[in-house]
Amino acid sequence: MSVATQTEYQSIKTSVQDGVAELTLARPEYNVLNIAMMEEINSALESLNAGRDLKALVIRAKGKVFSAGVDVAEHTDELAGKMIETFHRMFRLLDKFEAPTIALVHGSALGGGCEVAMFCDMILASERAKFGQPEIKVGVFPPIAALRMPQTMTAAKAYEFLLTGDSWKAEELLKQGVINQVYPVDEFQAKSAEFISALTANSGVVLRLTKKAIRTGLNRSFTEALGDVEDIYLKELMTTADAHEGLTAFMEKRAAKWSNS
Repeated sequence: MSVATQTEYQSIKTSVQDGVAELTLARPEYNVLNIAMMEEINSALESLNAGRDLKALVIRAKGKVFSAGVDVAEHTDELAGKMIETFHRMFRLLDKFEAPTIALVHGSALGGGCEVAMFCDMILASERAKFGQPEIKVGVFPPIAALRMPQTMTAAKAYEFLLTGDSWKAEELLKQGVINQVYPVDEFQAKSAEFISALTANSGVVLRLTKKAIRTGLNRSFTEALGDVEDIYLKELMTTADAHEGLTAFMEKRAAKWSNS
């Protein structure tokens, strides 16, 4: 096991250990996303994605709430443009993140906080977690969620989620296929660690290329996407040491020894 490396910020914390990067929202008490905090998140995402040997990025939060959303005080004529630019940059950076991304949501994730969680590749939630996009109730709509939610649930349910502004329990979103796992509150940390450990037992390079292949086919025709996925498989995956090691280990009936290359 490698020693964790940490970088300190004012409103977030980051660490990397054994190929798993963690980004923790840590702005008491509701992890409200102001411009300064979002700039720190963007800096961290840029830095972490430069680590090409990552197996996963875990986004979690300190305190009882994942995030209550973007700071309403910065929705002013003077700051709105900068706020939107900084906020949307988080998703542009997450969209480019090569390693799988996992949100750990133990409490409420509302507004922009919900969008951050929903934009991750996978979500693990506790039974008391709630998700909501209440923007419609104050006369606006959430641009990221408007694009993202129809990709993660049926269009009809996406309309309901965004147009009512109601909060949904984790169990309901589990039924919709939006959340991967829902764990009891007292088992949340341990079960989440087990899930992440099982995922990251695999080769980092193969995890990243598999994610790339999955994303290649999203919202495209099968025929159009297949050629690109074939190129990823033959020209990128099959040139890695771990692809050869995995196949060889299977034939030799032994555990694979990943080099993550």
